[in-house]
Amino acid sequence: MSTSQGPLSGIVVVDLSRALAGPHAAMLLGDLGARVIKVEQPATGDDTRGWGPPFAGPEDERISTYFLSCNRNKESVELDLKSEDGASVLTRLVRAADVLVENFRPGVLDRLGFSAERLAELNPRLVLCSISGFGHDGPEGGRAGYDQIAQGEAGLMSLTGPGPEEPTKVGVPIGDLLAGMNGAYGVLSALYERERTGRGRVVRTSLLSSIVGVHAFQGTRWTVGGEVPRAIGNHHPSIAPYGAYTCADGMLQVAVASQGQWSKFAGLLGIDASDPRFADNASRVANRPQLNEAVEAVLATAPRDTWLGRIGAIGIPCGAVRTLDQVYEWDQVRSQGLVAEVEHPVLGPIELPGSAVRFADAGDPASETPPDHRPPPRLGEHNASVRAWLDTLDGSGE
Repeated sequence: MSTSQGPLSGIVVVDLSRALAGPHAAMLLGDLGARVIKVEQPATGDDTRGWGPPFAGPEDERISTYFLSCNRNKESVELDLKSEDGASVLTRLVRAADVLVENFRPGVLDRLGFSAERLAELNPRLVLCSISGFGHDGPEGGRAGYDQIAQGEAGLMSLTGPGPEEPTKVGVPIGDLLAGMNGAYGVLSALYERERTGRGRVVRTSLLSSIVGVHAFQGTRWTVGGEVPRAIGNHHPSIAPYGAYTCADGMLQVAVASQGQWSKFAGLLGIDASDPRFADNASRVANRPQLNEAVEAVLATAPRDTWLGRIGAIGIPCGAVRTLDQVYEWDQVRSQGLVAEVEHPVLGPIELPGSAVRFADAGDPASETPPDHRPPPRLGEHNASVRAWLDTLDGSGE
């Protein structure tokens, strides 16, 4: 059982989800100190246990690195929910839990005998987090949800890539990840509300809603401005110069977001800041090809690190384009607690992408305590301990 002292210490989460969106939501709650009990299909477990390569570990127990990415700080219990024993144990877990996370297709949980109404009967204080692909109702609410399909259907691919004829998916399953974050955000809100009402809530989100919900200014370009945004590569559609540029030995990115910054940047590069084509942001956006050509002609005369130093020295935001090995070696990333070091029972010491949230006492910012992360569990690793815990609860009358 978890002994975490995080903000959600004492909260019990039952994680019925598979793949990424639900497991990511439950993992975020585990990062905050909740006890997360992951319920998996016997023998096979979560689908992602078989997603690879790459795999790690010995030949007789290959472990998916995909699974490792979204299941830290959890316990694993094998239950066949279609069996009498599985349904009985899940019933006991629901009665003991504060939160249940699921991402079955709409209607599946009902058919298993655990509809939202039944869950509320078993535990009126339960917060049910239900994540779907395209929503729980509406004309296409029953569709299966897979991230890349959702990225296309929700318009994200049309905004991403080198140009309008090459729609491109984001390099991580961003719809799943955003749905997981929204699920966790909804759960936290419902737990807070429960302190006043004493009752749980049903929290619903989807890959579709999570992607549409972050369209931001690209969305209002259409809904208010009547302009259909399309992909334009590594440059900002509304600000210039703001994007990626090639130097003598590599690529850097620069963000010139104000007129004062433009005057400094143009002066550094020897470009006439008052040139009518570039005099204000609207003109620079309209003449972006000519602007980019002028910028890259100068940047090509010196190495990337030289330009990063020069541009940074005048207060213009800029940065390198790193590969992931470089990111995880970067001392700034490690200083932020973004690498979680855990001892895996099969793999030994491993490093995982860490939590993005840190906590300190309000009156003592230096009091921050690094989180005590636990490794993703082996399949069924906690079968006995979780059942023993439930027996204890039954015996105590809780």
